Amino acid sequence: MINIEKLSKNYSGTNVLDIENIQIPSGQSFGLVGNNGAGKTTMFNLILDLIPPTAGYIKINDIQVNKSEKWKPFTTAYIDETFIISYLFPEEFFEFLANLRGVDKQELHDFLDYFKDFFNDEILGKEKYIRDLSKGNQKKVGIVGALIGNPKLIVLDEPFANLDPSTQIRLKTLLNQLRKDKEVTLLISSHDLGHITEVTDRIVVLDKGLIVKDIETNTNTLNELEIFFQEQIQEHA
Repeated sequence: MINIEKLSKNYSGTNVLDIENIQIPSGQSFGLVGNNGAGKTTMFNLILDLIPPTAGYIKINDIQVNKSEKWKPFTTAYIDETFIISYLFPEEFFEFLANLRGVDKQELHDFLDYFKDFFNDEILGKEKYIRDLSKGNQKKVGIVGALIGNPKLIVLDEPFANLDPSTQIRLKTLLNQLRKDKEVTLLISSHDLGHITEVTDRIVVLDKGLIVKDIETNTNTLNELEIFFQEQIQEHA
């Protein structure tokens, strides 16, 4: 699905990302972790062609992302608030995305009905602009918007941040349901090691733009990651 070769991003003479090679197969739930400044968001921005690479390339289904837009129809993302249209009502935003992705009104209605518990009666029918919703509810709108139209590649940057505990649990259930669909590839970053180990098949750890771990998730992964970051603390003590 995704092939990254000799990818680097340089700002003012400083490399913030330097990846020799990584492949993410179709159907994998891929997790990305690391401390602030590790390069997680930079990597996602490069995958989505939001910023140009300094060197190297990214291909999605053999399509180089900065050379063609043919990967965009089956790719969606929620990175931050810039991915939502804040002056719209949530319903208007969802209708806009549905029209864009060829989803009719009945399909959209059925789709949104599925997320009633996730919305917790705080989003639809409230006559509130998205900008007037809480940060957590804005994130819910962005995540659900990214799922409209049955995308094959979904990129979510820090999806658990700003969500209350109940919504985090609902989101984990939702992501694990998507994870079972082997036609959907998930890319998820998170600072929450517990959550990301529960919703991914594989986790890559970035440190100062470099891949320092690449592991399949299992019952010991959380402990392994905690030990790794504890050792990092001791090294810098």
